[in-house]
Amino acid sequence: MTLHLAGRLHLRARLYALVRGFFAERNVLEVETPILSAAGNTDPNIQSFSTCFTGHVDAGSRERWLRTSPEYPLKRLLASGVGDCYELGRVFRDGEAGGRHNPEFTMLEWYRVGWDHHRLMEETIALVEAALAMVGRRAEVWVEGYRQLFIDELGIDPAHASIETLREPLAEYGIDPAGLTRDDWLDLLITHRLQPTFPSHRITVIHDYPASQCALAKVRPGDPPLAERFELYLGRYELANGYHELNDAMEQRLRFERDNAVRRERGQHEIPVDERLLGVLDAMPDCAGVAMGIERLLMCLVGTDAIADVLTFPFAEA
Repeated sequence: MTLHLAGRLHLRARLYALVRGFFAERNVLEVETPILSAAGNTDPNIQSFSTCFTGHVDAGSRERWLRTSPEYPLKRLLASGVGDCYELGRVFRDGEAGGRHNPEFTMLEWYRVGWDHHRLMEETIALVEAALAMVGRRAEVWVEGYRQLFIDELGIDPAHASIETLREPLAEYGIDPAGLTRDDWLDLLITHRLQPTFPSHRITVIHDYPASQCALAKVRPGDPPLAERFELYLGRYELANGYHELNDAMEQRLRFERDNAVRRERGQHEIPVDERLLGVLDAMPDCAGVAMGIERLLMCLVGTDAIADVLTFPFAEA
């Protein structure tokens, strides 16, 4: 279904109102944080826009990065004692333009103090269900552990299978294996073999990922150790990525450094790490956080594969 411009604006406005009402009922504070920062996202798979400040040098670093998410400043607020909070705002990712991606888009990110990722999964499901109800739709909910999903659907144990075993179900796609790691093949199995099979009427939640895919999540010891994170899908679209958040500054610094090492190996620009975040991360309370793509959710509500159908003006027309 393609919406005319007024229809896009009204649907987005209704969703924003629903989101704000949802969190107001739960006493979660709406906040605003900077869009430009002296630090950036070190994730090698996410590319950032940068700009240059030409004012007085006392203002700090001239090179500034457009945020790819509000995660770091939100965590600084948590460390200062703000408590449960969320932000609904624009974020930017370079190189991501096409039928399903726009370099400028809207992200909803929120944090719950004293929660783990399992409890936050339930609230994320509730928000998606409320959004569906807004357009007269319902969805069944299916929750599965990452490892069990691979075993049940592909007959592969992702914790122990060889790279050759991981590659076999992807042979028909002719993927160039050069430079691909074990985690890359696991991700490809999700995007090429698992995700396309998720029913359109189902909310699918996958939790407890391999420790090597921890990103900013805590790792739970065990055999194998697991990253306490989840991803939520509506139909075949990934909508949200959540963590039981790491609050260990030393470990987080090591992860940032590993990211930049990968960037060097790939010939990518190294990104300055957020020292302000690292300076307070040990004081951040135990919490869980999740980020949700608003355009992805709108696409699901409308029933379209084209992100242009839910944008006021897509990148090519901006």
